[in-house]
Amino acid sequence: MDGQIAGFDLNKVGADFIENPYPTLHALRREAPVHENPDGSVFLTRFADVQKVYQSRDMLSDKTEAFGEKFGKCPLGHHHTTSLVFNDPPYHTTVRRLISGAFTPRKLAEFEPLIDQIVDRLLDRVGAMGRFDMIEDFAKVLPTEIISFMLGIPDDLRPKLRGYSLAILGALDPEVPPERMAEGNAAVEEFAAILDDLITHRRANPEGAAQGEVLEALIFGEHDGRRLTQDELIQNCIFLLNAGHETTTSLVGNAVGTLLDNPDQHRRLIDDPGLITSAIEEFLRVESPLQIGNRLAGEDIELLDRVIPKGTYIHTSIAAANRDPAQFPNPDRVDLGRSPNRQIAFITGIHVCLGATLARIEGRIAIGKLVGRFPELRADGPRTRLPLARFRGFTALPVAIT
Repeated sequence: MDGQIAGFDLNKVGADFIENPYPTLHALRREAPVHENPDGSVFLTRFADVQKVYQSRDMLSDKTEAFGEKFGKCPLGHHHTTSLVFNDPPYHTTVRRLISGAFTPRKLAEFEPLIDQIVDRLLDRVGAMGRFDMIEDFAKVLPTEIISFMLGIPDDLRPKLRGYSLAILGALDPEVPPERMAEGNAAVEEFAAILDDLITHRRANPEGAAQGEVLEALIFGEHDGRRLTQDELIQNCIFLLNAGHETTTSLVGNAVGTLLDNPDQHRRLIDDPGLITSAIEEFLRVESPLQIGNRLAGEDIELLDRVIPKGTYIHTSIAAANRDPAQFPNPDRVDLGRSPNRQIAFITGIHVCLGATLARIEGRIAIGKLVGRFPELRADGPRTRLPLARFRGFTALPVAIT
């Protein structure tokens, strides 16, 4: 067996894997595509298997038992077992329909001019700087502004949002040190208190909603006579922050990193701005912001040449699936015009990302305008990766435009 995967344990991956997981993922897909970890869970790296798991109604997202063991009774445990993403029908269906009222075509149409304005303002600011950190000064500010519009978050609280998101999402990694767990719990508590005040105020003053705000739709939206409770509103607003903030930051940062590493494709996009729509799909494929998902087998499921028994915890490698040569010819080659490109960065099935369309709009406008405005964009120092296995992005990406 390949030395890269002998004794591989997803729960014990180190800095080398986080920096560049792809050689190991390729080896796993080749040698052990249904890999059993020492704890009995399995790790899937083939596109066909990952897709089958996501599209099966028998593969469960509910994490009440698993998170009870992982978190115990604490703010993180309560959040992750109340919000949309880690629940199944019928609760998932009801809550998703209630939240989807905030993502109607009419609401999304409101966001596009807002995103245009935010991106133009950010480009003016970094243009005056000449040298800047793509993450700190651009990529993380865009979704912060958007989610702040959506939830009606005041200007003075906006700088805290990425810290909340990273702390909460960081606690989802397979192994979480006590200090990171404490940071995640503190983030849930602090952000929940802020949202409680905002929701209470908007409930009493629905006419005060600004352009792009969806809080009113979340509060007063109704499905079959059911509305979200105050606690459900709070936890699902935290979910909206996490789903729309870190992944968008990483989409933009990863896209820029990919362009800097592939100057031929960078030049191709400069010369043909019309490629931006397919380029976003390729950025999502080659550097998926969400790298690993999971499900619990609610029934036996046949994968490849074996049956995974009911009750097995399944880890899905979105990163490996999106570079599977059986699905994508020359999968490690960046091709901004790749077609077809049925990448699954936003998952698939009933849990497909609710904000996928909005994320694509943000990415298309942000990267399209950035490349058009600053064609001489170049790296300007060492970059650093998020220290997480489940999510892929940068904490720093220094660039220069002059």
